[in-house]
Amino acid sequence: MLKVENLIVNYGAINAIKGISIDVPEKAIVTLIGANGAGKTTTLRSISKVVLPASGKIIYDETDITEFPPHKIVELGLCHVPEGRLIFANLTVKENLEMGAYLRKDKENFKKDQELIFAIFPKLQERIKQPGGTLSGGEQQMLAISRALMSKPKMLLLDEPSLGIAPILVKTIFEKIVEINKTLGVTILLVEQNANLALSVADYGYVLETGEIILQGPAKELAKNEEVRKAYLGET
Repeated sequence: MLKVENLIVNYGAINAIKGISIDVPEKAIVTLIGANGAGKTTTLRSISKVVLPASGKIIYDETDITEFPPHKIVELGLCHVPEGRLIFANLTVKENLEMGAYLRKDKENFKKDQELIFAIFPKLQERIKQPGGTLSGGEQQMLAISRALMSKPKMLLLDEPSLGIAPILVKTIFEKIVEINKTLGVTILLVEQNANLALSVADYGYVLETGEIILQGPAKELAKNEEVRKAYLGET
């Protein structure tokens, strides 16, 4: 579904991503874990072209999207849910969902897809007329994911979905991520600082450290890896 080959990303003189390669199979959940500053968010931003790579190749659904602009990538069915959610705070829940469907040509299916989203996130239906900025952090994350789903994606890039959310809602958000993957068949590349949580839902994982992949493997194996447990799972 997605292949990232020898990706290099620079911020001025700083080499943020140092030639990494990632493979995300169709309908899988793959996670990138690592400490703050490891390059996880930069990797997602470079895939969605919010940040331009210095070199490397990005293949999505057998199409080379390395030179594609962001809106073309969304049109192909690859949608990015950014760190910090970045919903439209002054727009209502319904208007945020409408913005997610902006590039779609089948506007007549909006209501049906909205109902599908409300089945996954019932709280959003209760808040449909509220401005996005009045929602709790967890509800805003639900809205950010739902806005992305309204574009009818084949694949989601999820950046730190647990960030700034009450623990009681984090569990719900991750259950819904699994549901979206299993029931809707949406492929997911998940960036998450909570390595334990990420590895518990993922099929495969990559450990990123200062812009380089230092470990990779099936998520269950990484969760048992002594180095990973000490560095990222808070165990000694």
